[in-house]
Amino acid sequence: MAQGYFVTGTDTGIGKTWSSLALMQYFQQQGKTVVGMKPVAAGCEWLDGQFKNEDALALQAQASIDIPYDLINPYAFELPVSPHIAAQAVGEEIEVSVIRDEYEKLQTLADVVIVEGAGGWMVPLNAKEDIAELAEQLALPVIVVIGMRLGCINQAKLTFAAIKSMGLPCVGWIASCVEEDMQQLEANIKTIDAAADMPLLAVFPYEKTRNLNNYKKINL
Repeated sequence: MAQGYFVTGTDTGIGKTWSSLALMQYFQQQGKTVVGMKPVAAGCEWLDGQFKNEDALALQAQASIDIPYDLINPYAFELPVSPHIAAQAVGEEIEVSVIRDEYEKLQTLADVVIVEGAGGWMVPLNAKEDIAELAEQLALPVIVVIGMRLGCINQAKLTFAAIKSMGLPCVGWIASCVEEDMQQLEANIKTIDAAADMPLLAVFPYEKTRNLNNYKKINL
């Protein structure tokens, strides 16, 4: 079976997709075949007869092999809101068992599978399950993306504590710079690193137009 990682974050819009793409690139540079998965996406556009998500399309494009979109993104919703609300709006319910089945298919197709969560660690998927339960059922080691901005220390510590409380392995964290001129950036990174019981894997720079070539330095 493929090696896999679950990429979560402290919030939405803090660089999980670019971190996932960078991880895919990292393993590809080691000569491994890699695919990405975004199980749930809210905020999709109607393309080629179905709703598709920009982030999921980026993961599809970065993959080492051609993968059908539906396998990469089983649940795609138009409304840019919490996944469980977006699903309710169209009369659907997200089923973690369906996602697990699709992930198991991807496991047979490549050496490495990078799974990107939605929003933060506790984002609801349905009335009973959230992103945390999804990661638990997939049984994957977790990588946490921290959006570096005011409040990130609190968000990081809460996320680390929640993952630890579930007994899930967390193999590292990524500092994703989401502000052009964050005050005391290095001090914030050092504070989070001191609070983490896993290594800092990478510091990804702020860029108005992102370039994956600048995301190659990962210590995993």
